[in-house]
Amino acid sequence: MAAPPDPLRPNTAFRALRGRLSPGEFAAAVRRAAREIGEQVSCDARYVGRVESGEIRCPNYAYERVFLHMFPGRSLGDLGFAPRAAVRGRGARGGSDAPPRTSVRPGPSGEPAEPPPPAPAGGPAPTRPRPAPLPPFPALPPARARTPEFPAAAVAEAVRLIRLHDDRHGADDLYARAGCTLRTARALLPETAPRPGSDAERLHAAAGELALSVGWLAHDSGRYADARSHYAEALATARLADDPALEAHAFSNTAFLARDTGRAHEAVRAAQAGRRAAAALGSDRLRSLLAAREAGGWALLGDSAATGEALAAAGDLFARGTADDGPEWMSFYGEAELTGLEAQCWAALGDHHRAAERARRAVLLQDPHFVRNTALFTAELAENLAAAGHPDEAAAAGRSALALLQEVRSARVRAMLDGTAERLRRWSGNTEVEAFLTNLRPISA
Repeated sequence: MAAPPDPLRPNTAFRALRGRLSPGEFAAAVRRAAREIGEQVSCDARYVGRVESGEIRCPNYAYERVFLHMFPGRSLGDLGFAPRAAVRGRGARGGSDAPPRTSVRPGPSGEPAEPPPPAPAGGPAPTRPRPAPLPPFPALPPARARTPEFPAAAVAEAVRLIRLHDDRHGADDLYARAGCTLRTARALLPETAPRPGSDAERLHAAAGELALSVGWLAHDSGRYADARSHYAEALATARLADDPALEAHAFSNTAFLARDTGRAHEAVRAAQAGRRAAAALGSDRLRSLLAAREAGGWALLGDSAATGEALAAAGDLFARGTADDGPEWMSFYGEAELTGLEAQCWAALGDHHRAAERARRAVLLQDPHFVRNTALFTAELAENLAAAGHPDEAAAAGRSALALLQEVRSARVRAMLDGTAERLRRWSGNTEVEAFLTNLRPISA
């Protein structure tokens, strides 16, 4: 006869850590912490209740990393969980939070993907429209079938399609599929440095751009460790092939990621290295973008003088260049993007009124094709208006960004809206604010 299931033992230590937050508020904090370290978990109030009741005796690996990030210096035991060895292989009642084996699909990192949150008691979980399906990527031949005619054109076409889809719909639904294409492209690369002007050199350049595109998808979807790895791969490819254009692009993305993850000195150094790589390429627009990336690092360091100098250089170079003098990947870099980067700098320096003014202008200037960037600038506007003490306008901008999230999947934009919601909670009696908070809940869940 099977042994009876272990009785539930409430996790009082975990309950104490929640403090005065409601289960839903604590779940939102867990999701924010996950995004900070590049994890994705579907934590909701029901999950928190299962942990506190003792139903979940040990979290899965993704939740473990998030909880240890939230409460540094503490072990799982300090958080009230049982050792993993004590629960591995048991059933749902006495085991960890993993769902039945048949319902788990591997996530991009190889860990089990989190199941969707269960439907609330009052009815089915809210849903939102899915983005349009991605056109098929060009087929890449298996490595064993490669010929002297390397498939650089097919890899370049895959990069083009990834960027097109990302501009319109964001990164979240595209990352895993693009990663598969990158793995295929890697297998096609020759093991020796390519000769200048050869097919192999063109394939290296295309594969490097593909690594950067996949890295950007990781970046925009909150998988920061993956993004860092892909950017480093592209930089190594650029160095191997002696390709300054790819090197400048890799440094631009590295500087952007460093700024987004709070590594200010690295952001400045990477942008400066990119400017050196770009010096001989003859593209004022590329040099402008790298100057703006450098400004972002200086702003994060709180150096207003250096920020202003770098922004001035970015503006002068932008005015001097034309849309045609930049590489193809820079199609997003117009006046709207530069203005949006200026807004980020002023926000980092604490001038939220000025930041809001620049973000508002970025929204007005943005090409409608770049839906994700329009959502990003609108979220920036909401964030800065909230920080500047304008709750009605902030909430209205936030609702506009939420409307764009019906067709855009970007963890970065969602994280910004979560931050805006936190700022606006002190005006929770405000009608506009309540409408924004109500509309945000199904998007963030």
